[in-house]
Amino acid sequence: MFKAIYLTRDPFEARVAELDESALPEGDVTVRVEYSTVNYKDALAIADRGPVVRKWPMVAGIDGAGVVEASDHPAWKAGDRVILNGWGVGETHWGCLAQKARLKGDWLVRQPEGLAARQAMAIGTAGYTAMLCALALAKQGVEPGQGDILVTGATGGVGSVAVSILSGWGYRVVASTGKAAEADYLRSLGAAEIVDRATLAQPGKPLQKERWAGVVDSVGSHTLANACAQAKYRGVVAACGLAQGMDFTSSVAPFILRGVRLVGVDSVMAPRAEREEAWARLAADLDRAKLDAIAAEAGLAEAVALAPEVLAGRVRGRIVVDVNR
Repeated sequence: MFKAIYLTRDPFEARVAELDESALPEGDVTVRVEYSTVNYKDALAIADRGPVVRKWPMVAGIDGAGVVEASDHPAWKAGDRVILNGWGVGETHWGCLAQKARLKGDWLVRQPEGLAARQAMAIGTAGYTAMLCALALAKQGVEPGQGDILVTGATGGVGSVAVSILSGWGYRVVASTGKAAEADYLRSLGAAEIVDRATLAQPGKPLQKERWAGVVDSVGSHTLANACAQAKYRGVVAACGLAQGMDFTSSVAPFILRGVRLVGVDSVMAPRAEREEAWARLAADLDRAKLDAIAAEAGLAEAVALAPEVLAGRVRGRIVVDVNR
């Protein structure tokens, strides 16, 4: 038997349940999960606020870190430490907000040396996505000294890690948030300047004053449109989220008149090479003290209660879930 956050339909219920291992889905690797996390997508699933879950019943949790217990996959053996992000886990395949998970070996990444399981989940999909965004800016030629980098949704999981990574790489980071009280927190992560998210959240002109050499946007909607409109000539905007909405009401003006590049960043189905690069850079570059400041810990039952708080924007940074408490 193992404990898990179990989601059932008709009527919907999210609860901590004891499940039999015989119920685990198909997969060639069984993982003894140590830590998971509550991402925005997890919160949507646990609070039944979006069409995240596509197969019922479901065990929540798109992230997990733990130890291989049994494997029929050639890349993994018992005792290996692994990380899972995405691949539809927690949506169409039972996830990792549980003490056990059965997964496909091709989905797993080796836990980097020097990075503990708890630290890996303090990073989680949000931090891994932030690194994919930061790498996208760098690979598109955005260098420190070319101008400010805007990070939207800066107190969230993606935003917090992005601020830390980019400031650590020498960029001048401007953090956008609606939480004025969190200014000191953002400065502690490396933000040089704080702007009110309200200045970006309303419909704006298709071309505005040039400001950003690069943008990491986890918000979408008008915020993303305004970020593109304010990007400098040949600026790069990495878009990875939809906290404000999925809509994108803009024009082609920034792209054809300023050569702005809009790069979509997907973490769910990213190929293995990109995942391994991102995790290696996270292990090497992310300030552990800043990571500790970003993350708070919860148990499985607390994670269920925290989901609505995550969706309401009342949770700062990351929630690490110890699945054994």
